[in-house]
Amino acid sequence: MTDLPWTDLTVNLAGSLLALVVLLGAVMALATAIGKQSIIDVVWGPGFVVVAGVSLVLSSGDGGDTGRRWLVFALTAVWGLRLGGYIFARNHGRPEDRRYEALMRKRTGPLVPFLVRRIYGYQGVVLFVVSLPVQVAMYESAPLSWLDAVAVLLWLVGFVFEAIGDWQLARFKADPANAGQIMDRGLWAWTRHPNYFGDSCVWVALFLLALGSWWGLLTVVSPWLMVRMLVTGSGAALLERGMMRRRGDAYADYVARTSGFLPRPPRRSPAPR
Repeated sequence: MTDLPWTDLTVNLAGSLLALVVLLGAVMALATAIGKQSIIDVVWGPGFVVVAGVSLVLSSGDGGDTGRRWLVFALTAVWGLRLGGYIFARNHGRPEDRRYEALMRKRTGPLVPFLVRRIYGYQGVVLFVVSLPVQVAMYESAPLSWLDAVAVLLWLVGFVFEAIGDWQLARFKADPANAGQIMDRGLWAWTRHPNYFGDSCVWVALFLLALGSWWGLLTVVSPWLMVRMLVTGSGAALLERGMMRRRGDAYADYVARTSGFLPRPPRRSPAPR
């Protein structure tokens, strides 16, 4: 493992932060103009692509291994652009998301500071912290190794779970015959959140790709934060509370027989009392 060119990496961190401020500032202006704050969800994945692109350019002459740099950029770009495209297609033509409607009803004080504090500033900080492995990996001169091959395989597992899970859910919702039903087929029979499980695998994989130096260990905050958000934050926990309110016993039965996160074969439905 190698050391890092700290001066160049510091410039990269500053450049990535500036790019995120510009990007999220533009999104906030557009969202406010059209009255739809949920467009930030579309930009979440592509925001990582922006950071990866800035890092790829800034690290071009600073000794980072070329194969590692382009691999990290490619994996981040494929993941981020697919996610952004999926959310755009899912949300296109729909009204404002209920989460943002509820948040805006709680607004106090001037609009812009409120939006920065509650939506754009918060998401910008999270995006920057989660992207740390992508930025650090660009400056590691160690050639690709067996650990990086493991990382790519894990990324592939995560990407397949996320992409296929989203596709299966979209097809399920598009069929009027499934209205009011619980999606418990395909990957959704093995885990209640194949997309969140896949997302977690992707970011653990990108963390592994940042281990071309011992300093890469510090970026473990990235997968830790991402998994925490997906499992207990604004991801699975919030979604499941809403599903239990709306679907009651039907969703409780699904919970009883299906893993909450890590995939495993489904249990049999509980016997009726």
